[in-house]
Amino acid sequence: MWCWKADQPCGCSAHEMSSYPTVGVALVGGRVVAHVGREPTEGSRVQAGKLPTRDVEPSPDYPMQLGAFSVSLAVNDLQASTDFYKKFGFTVFGGNSQNWTILKNGHHIIGLFQGMFDKNILTFNPGWDQNAQNIDAFTDVRDLQKQLKADGVVFVNEADEATTGPASFMVADPDGNTILFDQHR
Repeated sequence: MWCWKADQPCGCSAHEMSSYPTVGVALVGGRVVAHVGREPTEGSRVQAGKLPTRDVEPSPDYPMQLGAFSVSLAVNDLQASTDFYKKFGFTVFGGNSQNWTILKNGHHIIGLFQGMFDKNILTFNPGWDQNAQNIDAFTDVRDLQKQLKADGVVFVNEADEATTGPASFMVADPDGNTILFDQHR
C-alpha cells in the first residue's frame, strides 16, 4: 500500500489504520493509495474519480490490463457455501450448480469450486470486465506472461505463446498463493 501522507510504501502502523476507518482508495501513478480517518488533505496524491473502470488503454500508469478480478474459493459443499455468501448480499451470476458457481455483489466476484482446486486462487480474466463482458483494451494473457517472465516471476504453468485466443497461466506469490490469469477470448 502506498501512503498518501508520507508518499512512500507504508505499513500504516504510523497512521493507526486499525484505529480509523478507511475513507477511500485510489490508484495514482500505478500505485494503490489509501487515505485513513479523514479525506486527504489539499495537495495529497489521491485524486477522486481517477480509478480506471474499463477500456483503459495501456500507459505508464496502467501497463498491464488484467481484466476482471475475482477470488476463486475451493469449497467442500457448494450449496452450503452458496447459501453462506448469499447472506452477504451475493447473488448467483453464473455456474453449473453441480461443482461451480459464480457469485456477485456489485463489482465483487467470488467463484465457488467444489472438487476442482486444492486451494483458493486469485483470478484475473484479461479481456473481460466485472460483468464477464468483452472489453476493447486489454493485455493478452501471452503478453502478460512474457512481461512477468522478464520480471523474473516463476510460473506454476504457462500459456502456449504460439497460440491466440483463450489461454491461461498460473503463478504463485512468495507465500504460495496461486494467481490464475484466465483469458476466455
